[in-house]
Amino acid sequence: MLGLTEKLEREKPINVAQVKQLSPFRYPGGKTWLVPEIKQILLLLNGQPKFFIEPFAGGGIVGLSVAAEALAEKVILAEIDDGVASVWKTIFSNPELLCQRILSFPINRESVYYELSKKAASPEDLAFQTILRNRTQHGGILAPGASLIRKGENRKGIASRWYPETLARRIRLLYILRNKINFIHDDGFSVIKEYLRDKDSFFYLDPPYTAGGKKSGKRLYLHNEIDHERLFNMMAKVSGNFVMSYNDSTEVRELAEKHRFQIKTIPMKNTHHAVMKELLIMRH
Repeated sequence: MLGLTEKLEREKPINVAQVKQLSPFRYPGGKTWLVPEIKQILLLLNGQPKFFIEPFAGGGIVGLSVAAEALAEKVILAEIDDGVASVWKTIFSNPELLCQRILSFPINRESVYYELSKKAASPEDLAFQTILRNRTQHGGILAPGASLIRKGENRKGIASRWYPETLARRIRLLYILRNKINFIHDDGFSVIKEYLRDKDSFFYLDPPYTAGGKKSGKRLYLHNEIDHERLFNMMAKVSGNFVMSYNDSTEVRELAEKHRFQIKTIPMKNTHHAVMKELLIMRH
């Protein structure tokens, strides 16, 4: 993949706002910016991968885009978090119930506090609460202790990231793609192990990462600690191709060098127009 990765070197940052959104989630550090890069990699491969696997799916934007553009025969999204998993399960099985809950919800601080204080009575309840939490808490953070948005975008307060019609449209579109996507509620390592020897698989990994000074992973996810040494060891053994994305840090660079992986630095602009450096890690 050497020639391929050379094509990824760029000086001009990717602007997150210019890439089409498919996911109902919003995440700090989300990988919308990476969609054009992954698309380029897949188009340069010899043949379409049978499986495109995202073991730490979260908002799933990369895998969803691959499914929407038919860049792999099947997309496999895996996520261990119960709330996030309930959203994906509901989208692919009972989307209208979720859409109607979103479209009819009276958005104000009192209604949000009340809804999020209730114990979910069903997977569909949990799915709605997870979307609501993601859209009304600071930075889309789902981990315990996050506070609700106060001023928000254009000073719209708690409603600043609540776009019911847009969310319903995305959910209905994803339901149309259901036959192209398999969702697995499981640990990412288990999913990698299952497809370890499948040479027709392509893995995209954006693992929750809290080392090297990255704080968003810890605040964002309930499941925010994984064994990165173990992950790199596993990826060294996979028969198919892979790309991992990480915030730039000494620890990650050392792990990549230890396993003789190739490192490429990609500049990107976040939603605040700050240019940040991300690492793409893959085989030589």
